[in-house]
Amino acid sequence: MSVPPSTSESVRDRAVSTQAADDESMLAELGYKQELHRGMSGFSNFAVSFSIISILAGCITTYYLTMDAGGPLAINTGWLICGAFVLCVALAMAEICSVYPTAGGLYWWAGRLARSRKREWAWFVGWFNFLGEVAVTASIDYGAALTWSAVYTMVTGNALGLPQVFVIFAVLLLLHALLNTFGVDLVKILSSVSAWWHVVGVAIIVVALWVAPVPHQSLSWTFTHYVNNTGFEGTGGVFGLPIYAFLVGLLMAQYTLTGYDASAHVAEETRNASVEAPKGIVRSVWVSIVAGSILLVSVTAAIQNYDTARKAADANGLPPAQIFLDALGERLGVTMVVICGVAQFFCGMASVTANSRMSYAFSRDNALPGSRLWARINPRTGTPTNSIWLCAALSFVLTVPAIWNTTAFFAVTSVAVIGLYIAYATPILLRRLNPGFRQGRWSLGRWSAPIGWIAIVWVGFIVILFLLPQYSPGTFGDPTFNFAPVTVVVVALFALGSWIAGGRKHFMRDVPEGHDTKPAAELLS
Repeated sequence: MSVPPSTSESVRDRAVSTQAADDESMLAELGYKQELHRGMSGFSNFAVSFSIISILAGCITTYYLTMDAGGPLAINTGWLICGAFVLCVALAMAEICSVYPTAGGLYWWAGRLARSRKREWAWFVGWFNFLGEVAVTASIDYGAALTWSAVYTMVTGNALGLPQVFVIFAVLLLLHALLNTFGVDLVKILSSVSAWWHVVGVAIIVVALWVAPVPHQSLSWTFTHYVNNTGFEGTGGVFGLPIYAFLVGLLMAQYTLTGYDASAHVAEETRNASVEAPKGIVRSVWVSIVAGSILLVSVTAAIQNYDTARKAADANGLPPAQIFLDALGERLGVTMVVICGVAQFFCGMASVTANSRMSYAFSRDNALPGSRLWARINPRTGTPTNSIWLCAALSFVLTVPAIWNTTAFFAVTSVAVIGLYIAYATPILLRRLNPGFRQGRWSLGRWSAPIGWIAIVWVGFIVILFLLPQYSPGTFGDPTFNFAPVTVVVVALFALGSWIAGGRKHFMRDVPEGHDTKPAAELLS
């Protein structure tokens, strides 16, 4: 005898079915069919962005830079300052995401909000977003490789060379592509595990560092002590000013607080996307700011020997790893680094997820060479399998120079920040210049304009800042040269050249069949 479902179960099922129909209908109005499997909850959406931000990745792998540029003042006070401005960027992006919850995200928003030359705006933002995400994936997995090589060194006493670190990077990247290939359900589960791993992991590290029977730095020193080992001190000019080193040190916070556009890129896989995707963007940022501040204060206050910790980075190690060793001893120190390494593994997996969704969306609008191949959805898993492997392959190629010189990794870090934030700020600017924009179900209300303009000014400032040299002399041919200006120009020229060569004829015109619910020419109208 069968038992009928309870009334509450029937109501819940009907509600889920109705919401799914509403999500599909809204996506159809924007011009696209529901092809990706929509199985993510609001928490899963948040978890993807939170995992990509990963305070146990960005803060740990770029801690060395802020030790040189600004010291504890930049590490902790700079984190809070930078975090406040990044939160403004996230809020402004979330408001747009609520109206346009598509996998294309930033480039599609820019095209829709532009009042003229819509396809051109979408094209250039799309390329900065796409290549910025490839760079982020590469830098996350290479940073994870450095962390696991540090674990090896701590356990064996032997340092790995750059070729061996690159092999670890390649293995991690391969695993991340494979995990994403298995389907969104596995990604959803692992992203949720990742979110809790980060929270619990940070709690374990913080408690261990504070209960360790060693001297701790005062909170005054932890927040205000200034260090300038950039080589510019006393050289005169703008670069020689004390504030310049502090500003350069903000790269750690700005790099870490990147990648939250992932919530937009998985919007087509999220239930109740017009509310949950913007919430995912904002939650992932403010939770990371709070947890990251607690982590950084704890790590910095536990420093026993500043110079010894900083020198760990010179041997392909990590200053935080040395700090853990000095404060906790070998066994517990290694455990803390392993916690960071596992978090970074989850971070790289989530980055491949977001990157592949963006490239899938960009391809269904015929932006990438071979778009018909990259826009295909695996009917068994409901994921863009081909795009997953495309993104992994490009991240691999981008990091190949790191076999010979880690300067490549630092350049990738800078271009990831600059490229993505250019893509973040452009639709925010276009939204402010478009009086016809109508707020969605998640909005900032009367705070929309001031928050939006603060976000725009901040991004303009940090883009200029991170194009400048980080270490003296910073001249071309010297290991200290900042390749970020070169890479940004290369991306811009590539986007311009590819637009002239074929983009203007095919992008959002001659598109792969089977993806759209309206003519391609009307997608941005």
